[in-house]
Amino acid sequence: MDDQKTQIITVKDLKNFFYQELSLLNNHSLCPVPQETIFYSSDVLDKFALSQDFFEFDDGKVKEKVLGLKLLESNNLSRDEQRKVIQEVAEMSLMVTGYFGDSLNKKLVDRSYYINLGQTAYCQLNSHIPELFDIPHFFKAMATSFETLTTLIHQFSKKYANKMGQKFLLNVSDRGLLTQGIMPLQSKKIC
Repeated sequence: MDDQKTQIITVKDLKNFFYQELSLLNNHSLCPVPQETIFYSSDVLDKFALSQDFFEFDDGKVKEKVLGLKLLESNNLSRDEQRKVIQEVAEMSLMVTGYFGDSLNKKLVDRSYYINLGQTAYCQLNSHIPELFDIPHFFKAMATSFETLTTLIHQFSKKYANKMGQKFLLNVSDRGLLTQGIMPLQSKKIC
């Protein structure tokens, strides 16, 4: 590691760190989203903070997840398995479009594809989980806020990439491990 370009940020609670940062960005947004969607998004960031949780591995090799295909194939699963796959597709779309948004510039499938995929998945998830945080139709709100949330997450990733020369480490003391921060490799009727 190049010590001049790597800084360590020590936090006790990674989810709280993400929540604080996204809330700050949301407060300065021209079109702020509900705090519950910020809270949920910070949970998604926390969930995928370790690269092994974001990628699938097959025989020790990274296997790319084909999210659109996973969503289509979920129709052949039991209701409980469907919910898990739909939620994974929704959350992965949020991460890909938000945190890894710049990587889409090099792909055949663009940002709008993943935005539509994420919105569709969150709309479908709403039929499986009609209420979250005591909020009816919470996942419809996630679908409606999806594009704004991806923008906030992208701003967050840019803030730390720019601030720390493309490398940063998060020392999560309550987990007792050092994790590499995830590196960057509107209003319309949706549901």
